[in-house]
Amino acid sequence: MFYVTLILCFLCSIVITPFVKKLAFKIGAMDRPNQRKVHHKIMPRLGGLAIYISFMLGMLLIDTSKSVHIPLLVGSFVIIVAGILDDVFELSARVKLMFQIVAALIVILWGGAEVSFINLPFGGRVDFGFFTIPVTLLWIVGVTNAINLIDGLDGLAAGVSSIALITISGMAILMGNTYVIAISSIVLVSTLGFLFYNFYPAKIFMGDTGALFLGYMISVMSLLGFKNVTLISFIVPVLILGVPISDTFFAILRRFLNKQPLSAPDKSHLHHCLLKAGFTHRQTVLIIYAIAAFFGLSALIFSQAKIWGSILLIVVILLLIEIFVEAIGLVGKDYRPLLKMIRGIKISPAKNR
Repeated sequence: MFYVTLILCFLCSIVITPFVKKLAFKIGAMDRPNQRKVHHKIMPRLGGLAIYISFMLGMLLIDTSKSVHIPLLVGSFVIIVAGILDDVFELSARVKLMFQIVAALIVILWGGAEVSFINLPFGGRVDFGFFTIPVTLLWIVGVTNAINLIDGLDGLAAGVSSIALITISGMAILMGNTYVIAISSIVLVSTLGFLFYNFYPAKIFMGDTGALFLGYMISVMSLLGFKNVTLISFIVPVLILGVPISDTFFAILRRFLNKQPLSAPDKSHLHHCLLKAGFTHRQTVLIIYAIAAFFGLSALIFSQAKIWGSILLIVVILLLIEIFVEAIGLVGKDYRPLLKMIRGIKISPAKNR
């Protein structure tokens, strides 16, 4: 019955997306091109509503008594309302943040989805105490916005989110978490159905309706799948979301170094840098898919590795990220400390000959 539910959600997303596209035109949920956007024509941007409707179909068909289930549905509805309002009226960043905080607090306070402690790898544990709610809130809001930030190319956010959901589902299978398997799989197939219309060249954008919803669901699913684990294992969801988290981190670093407000929009995100490097729109999306898949595979390997193997893997991943970031100029053209050091090491022996 569950596989039938997945097929129905997938087909629902495919069938309903054209109707959502017509609705977007009718209510004025349009994305107009500007200097920091890649597309050059007006596009409907309410596509996330199709993902949500398909998701809700799945929720009606599955049977679960999980205490977090109803709070999750209520929280996702709050997020969808915020997304629709933003796609139609363009809400301010502050108002959108308020919606996200409310949605997060619903699953934290009502649903009990929280990280209250972390076991340390060499013994002992860290109890968050009064910081339990702030830490959990920061995770949900942070991931929700991270997915929103990478929604800059046709099919990018939907594809990266799908890869993250596949990895979360895979991890949930290994851990025997049937609830996370079910919810993640339903969101996944609903997103894949929409991706038929969203991959380059896109016929409709998911808009904030989709980006905020996917970010919210991914953040909560990863939280439910990996909460109250070891410090090393806690890195798993961070790895799964490696693309949006790293892009957000380096965007913050870039704005800090350039003395710009953290909320200031720019055209220097990962996809912008790859386009500037000469890759086509389609190639850029596929490259980022590959990077997301690399992070997902790393998360699976990381979860099964011994502690010293995990530490070594993290060091290698961080080095690769830094080299890649410097090579494409994600922080800035002049930010190349590691590459300059490597070049210095190569040049020095040559000078001594």
